[in-house]
Amino acid sequence: MNFFKNTLLLSLAVLVSFTATAQEEETAAEPTFALSGSIDTYYRSSEYAPGTSFANLPGFAMGMANLIVSYEGEKSGFVADLVFGPRGADAVFGSPQLSDFYRSSNMVNQLYAYYNVSDSFTLTLGNFNTFLGYEVISPVANFNYTTSYMFSYGPFSHSGIKADIAAGENTSIMLAVLNTTDATEFQPIDDDFMIGAQLGIFGQYINYLGGGSNGVSQIDFTGGFNLTDSFFLGINATSYSDDSDVEFSGVALYPQYTFSDTFALGARFEAFSEDGLGAIGSISGDGDNTSFTITGSYTSGNFIFKPEIRIDSASDKFYTDADGATDSLSAFLVAAIYSF
Repeated sequence: MNFFKNTLLLSLAVLVSFTATAQEEETAAEPTFALSGSIDTYYRSSEYAPGTSFANLPGFAMGMANLIVSYEGEKSGFVADLVFGPRGADAVFGSPQLSDFYRSSNMVNQLYAYYNVSDSFTLTLGNFNTFLGYEVISPVANFNYTTSYMFSYGPFSHSGIKADIAAGENTSIMLAVLNTTDATEFQPIDDDFMIGAQLGIFGQYINYLGGGSNGVSQIDFTGGFNLTDSFFLGINATSYSDDSDVEFSGVALYPQYTFSDTFALGARFEAFSEDGLGAIGSISGDGDNTSFTITGSYTSGNFIFKPEIRIDSASDKFYTDADGATDSLSAFLVAAIYSF
């Protein structure tokens, strides 16, 4: 009995010592408070758009205003990421508590706190954008202004807890327990959680998302290579299936060439196939689509100007334009983005 008592007392002493040391270190550290974000707006030449997310409104249109407040101490910190506007409303579509009024005015894109257990181990709790895919919600981090089918029908955000582990100089591991995909405010189905995992090796990432009420299984590869000092090739491939017999898969290449410090040209070639999803527009939910997007990017300070041409071609007349059913759509788009 004394052995167990002494062991318990020793464990408590170590825990108190660890906590006190962590508090002292964090108190001694110089905290960093930051405000950052972006705004984006655009013109689209056609009112007819493919079934992908964002940048689908005709004429002169708004994207979103994005405000990110962050606080970083030596051991811990938080991020509060707020979005306002049509792009933001589309990004948080899975927030069940939001009424239509709040969807158009004030929305939380990310809200999480993190703790650095060590230099190589970080725990994060809250709502954070997805780890799957090549593209993201913020237009600042995407080269193309419009988005792919793979991004649009993959998850946008997760709520849960994740552990990020630096396993070596060029190797990282992420493990997570998550709510149902895009259920950002709470778990709508009791004990119906999902599992997320990521393995990163030399800047190439293999991602997995599984579980939930639909028995989701999604495997995703995201990576890229600097072929020369000026030429980069990004790659994304994904495969999704669930117990409701919905399946989709796709692959996209993102070649980008930097001509100068201020101008770059990039493209996206995507092939996407679906079965039971209905993303492309077929009544049966089955079909194939290929899209070609070419984007210019002119940067001046914090301002980014992006002219873009996108052409989509479906395996049948799944789209609609001014003349009725069609198997192809095209549009010219010009976007203005300012980050701070």
